[in-house]
Amino acid sequence: MSAPLVVSIPHSLGREEAVRRLKTGLTRAASSVPVLQVDEERWEDNRMIFRVRALGQAVAGQVDVADDHVRVEVLLPWLLQRFAEAAQAAIRNRGSLLLTKRN
Repeated sequence: MSAPLVVSIPHSLGREEAVRRLKTGLTRAASSVPVLQVDEERWEDNRMIFRVRALGQAVAGQVDVADDHVRVEVLLPWLLQRFAEAAQAAIRNRGSLLLTKRN
């Protein structure tokens, strides 16, 4: 198995507000990406555990929310490893948008 893809996204919202925003974020992100389907999304305190399907491949990961940053860890199957750099940039961009825009 390959090393996980890890993205850290800074924020200044505090943990509670960041969790609130992220609780709707995965489903919204998936709806804007036609090849992405959410199979599982569950929260355990400040950690979201998820499984999504992209291009027929299962992807698992977790999101840990801290007071000043969010850490996303994704395990990509070998078929999707070639897209790791693009996935990392997309996660960082979408996460930053979700954690910085005003609600």
